[in-house]
Amino acid sequence: MYHTDSGIKGLVHQVTVILVSYNTVAHVRSALTALRHECYEVIVVDNASRDGTVAMIRREFPWVKLIENEVNRGFGPANNQGLAAMNGQLALFLNSDAVPEPGAIHLLAEVFQDKGVVAAGGRLSFPDGSLQNSCCNALTLWAVTCEQFLLEKAVPRSRVFSPYWVTSRLPQSQPTQVHQVMGACLMIRPIELFDERFFLYAEDTELCHRLGRHGKILYQPLAKFTHALGASSVSTRWESVARYNRGKELFFEIHYGKLSANFCWFLNRLGAMLRLGLWGISNLVTLGQSKRFATQTRLWIKVLFAPKSGPPLPSDAQVLSHSSETPSVR
Repeated sequence: MYHTDSGIKGLVHQVTVILVSYNTVAHVRSALTALRHECYEVIVVDNASRDGTVAMIRREFPWVKLIENEVNRGFGPANNQGLAAMNGQLALFLNSDAVPEPGAIHLLAEVFQDKGVVAAGGRLSFPDGSLQNSCCNALTLWAVTCEQFLLEKAVPRSRVFSPYWVTSRLPQSQPTQVHQVMGACLMIRPIELFDERFFLYAEDTELCHRLGRHGKILYQPLAKFTHALGASSVSTRWESVARYNRGKELFFEIHYGKLSANFCWFLNRLGAMLRLGLWGISNLVTLGQSKRFATQTRLWIKVLFAPKSGPPLPSDAQVLSHSSETPSVR
């Protein structure tokens, strides 16, 4: 365990950065290169990558603490492995495709001088520099309704019809208390674990829901990170959408019961039908000549008819047997 010094200097040196990798070798290299000269413990949990990620880390970054899984355990379970192995007092979950600007982690850690803060996230930007959604309000059935019926896209500035994402509405010069920050860049006091019933998507929503019971969650826009967003799921777009839908449904089932979960499932399917109709009409208008319209039509057919339990897991994935209860505090 790191020694506890007084002041922020001691606090910053108690940060452990945890990256979960899955076939994103180039992104992992970029992230670790940015972390090379930072004074942080870095743990990479590799979920059975087949692209040479493990060999690259051993060769180029021997100072990294590497946990090599023989199967793909999913995002939350792998991060829990990192939590179990960390020596720091603060854990920064950082996606393998997220790169911190110099000093960003330090700025993020500073907000924990307030002992009431239990979690914080930084400002995420796309590679072109544009602002990315990185914090939001509570996930509610109304928020799902606005998402699925495209209301949040039609009136993005409306607090009524776009109630979930709040990043662009917040001041970008000071920390603000929020309900949730994204798991792509999430620093926490390790007082809760990820719920391992989630394989991928919405596990950060569920974790922040529990963390918020312990204290404040802050958005710190001065801590800047570039995030490629979804680097490990580009080739399986429909599965990503369907798995995100399933993650939301599981969240509602855990915290609000099966009736809420079933209603969320219904809303998700209505949303898929709406998109299928829109893209299908576009495909017909172009007589099938637009590859994009045809691709999107096939995507939403798959999402619409995805199993209620979610799409099949990758062939190299393994979900271990877990209790139906939420995870215990460390």
